[in-house]
Amino acid sequence: MHSFLSDTAIVFGRYARQTLRSRMQMLFGILMPLLYLLFFGPLLTDLPLSADGSSWQVLVPGLLLQLGLFGASFCGFAVILEKHSGVVDRMRVTPASRLALLAGRVLRDTLLFLFQAVLLVLAALVMGLRAPLTGILIGFAFVALLTISLASLSYALAMKVNTPQEFGPVINALTMPSMLLSGLMLPMALAPAWLDVLSHFMPFRYLVDAVRAAFVGHYASMPMLYGVLVALAMSAASLTLGTRLFQKAGA
Repeated sequence: MHSFLSDTAIVFGRYARQTLRSRMQMLFGILMPLLYLLFFGPLLTDLPLSADGSSWQVLVPGLLLQLGLFGASFCGFAVILEKHSGVVDRMRVTPASRLALLAGRVLRDTLLFLFQAVLLVLAALVMGLRAPLTGILIGFAFVALLTISLASLSYALAMKVNTPQEFGPVINALTMPSMLLSGLMLPMALAPAWLDVLSHFMPFRYLVDAVRAAFVGHYASMPMLYGVLVALAMSAASLTLGTRLFQKAGA
């Protein structure tokens, strides 16, 4: 265990230093959610999107999870580049735990997206968001769980493919339906009945509904319960599958 923790810390430190040296990487990931916040949010101000809370309490939770969905899903691109530059081969011959090589990367990504989530919420507060601190912290916890799940799978997939041309279409095919059917931008309760029913088969919807419930202070609610259960199940399944694929690939 001590060896695993020390190996994870070393890998995390390496990638954290890379991130700190690249301010564009730290800030660019928040650009799309911030644009939605600035240019899409004001259009919703006077619309009755929910019986509980304001339009900001509907939009901002979706944007927080959008950070995790799109940011973590594309993390694997870095591994593909490292494979071609020989970094992965050099790591392969070290005595470091293969699991630590994955955990260090995922830990860096989780902290990065939490940092971006904080920036997004601060901008939203300036624009008019009002939400309980506990609800906001719960939202950050869901961002972390989603990042852990999707980053693990993304890195594992990246070890299985050889080029960005193979990786990109697979990720796009998964993330776009997830965004459209989870109600990230608008509640699926506003959708036609058939689309609302279909969205219940999308796990991300339960996470979005849970964070929206947290932002209006409904902590002991069914959406919160479903969201927590789905988030934990996704994290457990993704970490298990991601670790197995990553180890088999010999990263």
